Amino acid sequence: MTDPIADMLTRIRNAIVARHNKVSMPSSKIKVAIAKILKEEGYIEGYRVTREKPQPTLVIRLKYLGDQKHQRPVITGLKRVSKPGRRMYTPVKTIPWVRSGMGIAVLSTPKGVITGQQARRLNVGGEIICYVW
Repeated sequence: MTDPIADMLTRIRNAIVARHNKVSMPSSKIKVAIAKILKEEGYIEGYRVTREKPQPTLVIRLKYLGDQKHQRPVITGLKRVSKPGRRMYTPVKTIPWVRSGMGIAVLSTPKGVITGQQARRLNVGGEIICYVW
């Protein structure tokens, strides 16, 4: 697999379309950091890392709004920005606003994996990992 983060976003996207309550994938530090941001921003209910052999598994519980019959997913879109073939970096002054502030940009910075808003506050730029809205 050449792009594990794109695989993570695709698994989440597919699980939402299929109306699954949870989705699992191989775990890594960056995937856990992205899941933590999604939890803090209210896009998912939660996540956990199971210690299985040969590799730990990341399990994400998806969040839906409404009653059982008319459920709407909280995550309406995910877009991978920086890819292995073309890395996208941004200085602090040009950190993009996602959907006019209704979404978040996830950045990998020297301060760790943070949202675009946190990066502006910390006055630090970095690699744009993905957009979530």
